[in-house]
Amino acid sequence: MSATQILLLIGAYFLVLILISYFTGKNDSNADFFKAGKQSPWYVVAFGMVGASLSGVTFISVPGWVEDIHFTYMQVVIGYLFGYFVVAFVLLPLYYRYNLTSIYEYLLERFGKVSHKTGAFFFFVSRVLGAAFRLYLVAIVLQQFVFDDLGVRFEFTVVISILLIWIYTNRGGIKTIVWTDTLQTLFMILAVILSIVLINQELGWSFGEFIKSDELKNYSSFLVTDNFLDRNYFIKSFVGGMFVTICMTGLDQDMMQKNLTCKSLKDAQKNMVWFSFVLVGVTFLFMLLGALLFIYAKQNGIGIPLMDGTPKTDLLFPEIALNSGLGLTLSITFMLGLIAAAYSSADSALTSLTTSFCVDFLNVQKKEEVEQKKIRKQAHVGMSIMLIIVIIAFKYILSSNVIDSLLTVAGYTYGPLLGLFAFGIFTKHKIKDAYVWVVAVLSVTIIILVANIPASYLGGYQMGYELLPLNGLLTFFGLWLIRKKELEPSIAL
Repeated sequence: MSATQILLLIGAYFLVLILISYFTGKNDSNADFFKAGKQSPWYVVAFGMVGASLSGVTFISVPGWVEDIHFTYMQVVIGYLFGYFVVAFVLLPLYYRYNLTSIYEYLLERFGKVSHKTGAFFFFVSRVLGAAFRLYLVAIVLQQFVFDDLGVRFEFTVVISILLIWIYTNRGGIKTIVWTDTLQTLFMILAVILSIVLINQELGWSFGEFIKSDELKNYSSFLVTDNFLDRNYFIKSFVGGMFVTICMTGLDQDMMQKNLTCKSLKDAQKNMVWFSFVLVGVTFLFMLLGALLFIYAKQNGIGIPLMDGTPKTDLLFPEIALNSGLGLTLSITFMLGLIAAAYSSADSALTSLTTSFCVDFLNVQKKEEVEQKKIRKQAHVGMSIMLIIVIIAFKYILSSNVIDSLLTVAGYTYGPLLGLFAFGIFTKHKIKDAYVWVVAVLSVTIIILVANIPASYLGGYQMGYELLPLNGLLTFFGLWLIRKKELEPSIAL
């Protein structure tokens, strides 16, 4: 597939998204931008959230990870499933009770201004890094397989990507996202299914023959239960995955903003439960695709693509889809899936960052209506520029598999949110609000130090995703130390 054909495909795709935004953004109000008028059908939100949760990271990085970890990532995914039930039946009732626009307003009600700003700040850092990780991955694929051939610099690729997102989210915000995410999720799921079918046909297999093949058995390791010291030991992965979901979905304005557009709490809970089961199934398909890609590469002598002279497994899927001569159908399928997966998370991230910045930091809801819209539009531009800067910086500092980097960073930045919300929900204590930021910073600092302790100093124990709940526990303990004697009688569950 030529660079020109890919550009035409991307252009046509974004024209469809802009058309959707035209109809959903006619009102151009802050109420629609932030909460979609609380009229979103739950099943539309649920389906769209699949694409937003998986993103371009899953589409590229999970298949590329199979060679190293086989199917053991599913241990984390099972943890996700249990985490989604906590979100549905513990956190969502809280958010609907207070009719929140930003979920961090709960911290203002429960503890005070400093807690509110601290929570919003850690979300802000988490989401900027998370969205930048996702878009960075797509940008390097577009750069290597499209724009390098056209002599276009990586920086320009990033600017164009963000500009396209800004164009179709500028007016409708979350109201537009709910519907564009649905289309994007459909493209992404179709892409992974068609990729599996087409590559199997090239190998002369039916899907059943592939599942029974000896080649797949080489990648079929699922549970790691031999040594508790291993980073991917089952209990550590499961618990870590559960807390990753609670934090990166339940305590994340990006994901919760979609749920808060549902008409009622019951609808939001149905959305969360159905979405969780679909997500597990789709992730398993990505693992199967990853194994199939490595099997095909070995049988056809395809090496791992290089980036800056270093092998990068994240690029194997695009290499096979675009450059291995498997035909235009697979190339189109891959590009549509990649674009859909990437932008279904990036567009909602940009919208949620704008929402949080306006509500949590600028208190836009307290200003005149005309000024509210002006502030929101300026913030939307500012968030776009910030993402551009961070993504470009990643090109020069990232070295590991992108999804592993993403989950590692989550262990640092979401921990204080976990501790703050847990303390608010499960205790009735008030705290000395002015010291909350100190507790959060100390907790993150300690976790970073712990994460960098050599395994040899710990008897061979390797740190994994358990750093996230440990971070939350440290924050919880710190809040306990700065608690006040009087209790809050009505806020805690």
